[in-house]
Amino acid sequence: MKFVQVSTTTAREEDAQRIADALVAQRLAGCVQILGPIRSTFRWQDRVDTAQEWICLVKSREDLYARVEAAIKANHSYEVPEILCTPVTAGSAEYLGWLDSVVG
Repeated sequence: MKFVQVSTTTAREEDAQRIADALVAQRLAGCVQILGPIRSTFRWQDRVDTAQEWICLVKSREDLYARVEAAIKANHSYEVPEILCTPVTAGSAEYLGWLDSVVG
């Protein structure tokens, strides 16, 4: 079984919580950690901008990624949300066993 951590950023803490609630309720994530506020600097519509954001770290399985991405997009306010998927190359057997048991 392959596991992933998916990250996305939101403009408001409430948006991050809505995404976290949806992913866990749909059993697409075992856990979503919300961190923030953070400061992001980015290029958008041909200009450099800065914004306060919140980041969601989504713990899931690789085979659920397409559904995780769709759920994030369905609950996100950004026109083009950041959604990045990072493979988990190692983790404790107990944690990964728990994660596998609560998603799907």
